[in-house]
Amino acid sequence: MSHYRIPKPHVTEFTPPVYHCQRTSETLKLDGNLDKPFWKDAPWTADFRDIEGADKPTPRFRTRAKLLWDHTALYIGAELHGHEIWGTVSKRDDIIFHDNDFEIFIDPDSDTHVYCEFEMNALNTVWDLLMIKPYRDHGKFINSFDIKGLETAVLIDGELNNPSAKNRAWSLEVKMPFESLSECYKPGAIPQAGDYWRMNFSRVHWPVDIVNNTYQKRINQQTGKPFVEHNWVWSPTGLINIHYPELWGFVFFCNADERYTIPADEFLKWQLRRVYYQLHAAFDEAGRFSLADTPKGISVQTTDHDFTLSCPASDGKSRLILRADGWVGKQV
Repeated sequence: MSHYRIPKPHVTEFTPPVYHCQRTSETLKLDGNLDKPFWKDAPWTADFRDIEGADKPTPRFRTRAKLLWDHTALYIGAELHGHEIWGTVSKRDDIIFHDNDFEIFIDPDSDTHVYCEFEMNALNTVWDLLMIKPYRDHGKFINSFDIKGLETAVLIDGELNNPSAKNRAWSLEVKMPFESLSECYKPGAIPQAGDYWRMNFSRVHWPVDIVNNTYQKRINQQTGKPFVEHNWVWSPTGLINIHYPELWGFVFFCNADERYTIPADEFLKWQLRRVYYQLHAAFDEAGRFSLADTPKGISVQTTDHDFTLSCPASDGKSRLILRADGWVGKQV
């Protein structure tokens, strides 16, 4: 296999956030407004943080989300505070993050491969794509992927593209049918209470100046290019790269107010993943996959250009496997 550099995230402990997504029997009429009966029982996530972690500055503006589900679809609402409300991208499947945006990432089977990415801006323009695997693992994306039955709406508390208006925030609603999302895991499958998906949410927010009563990206005078965007997320990945699905949060599907904990296998996967980082770092250093010491309880099979990691699963009957291309799963 060809090699590719994989930066190790600055994460010392495996502590992704957990969200308990309650079932709803209400019907959602999308208008972007989260202050209505449909959402009243849905808890908010914690406020988003900088993607690199707690040692970075607190985001300038508050961002948070909430979720619900029923037998047909997943519902996501988000609230993005801040007076800099603008958008320019108006064509579906264009690169939305060139604007300020809100992004959703979904890996239903927690294998870090074949996951959905969704982005939308304050114009209610959307971009949905299917990632075959993360870019770090030489992943490609399928831009022709569409979430069939997708519904979205935006509500602006203020006025779009008008810095003179009394702008406070914008909010959004998204309905994603399970039938379309099943392309990421089991065809035709619908989540059941107790199931969990790995998910993350991200807000891209660009530094701007107001010029002639319009928002313009702030230019770095040394480079002549816009300053890089801010990335504020629900589950920090420890580096400026959202495509580390092993560090996304856990969304549990609940019937009511029951609570679940992260399964033991996910902590075992993390131990395998730490070795995966080490092996790729060794290749960067010496041109081959190698380890000075084999971690206790982990089987390491390597060649100069490939490797497979494994360990006993928590059930004591099967094994967890992590390949050099990043895929992780269970072998019975």
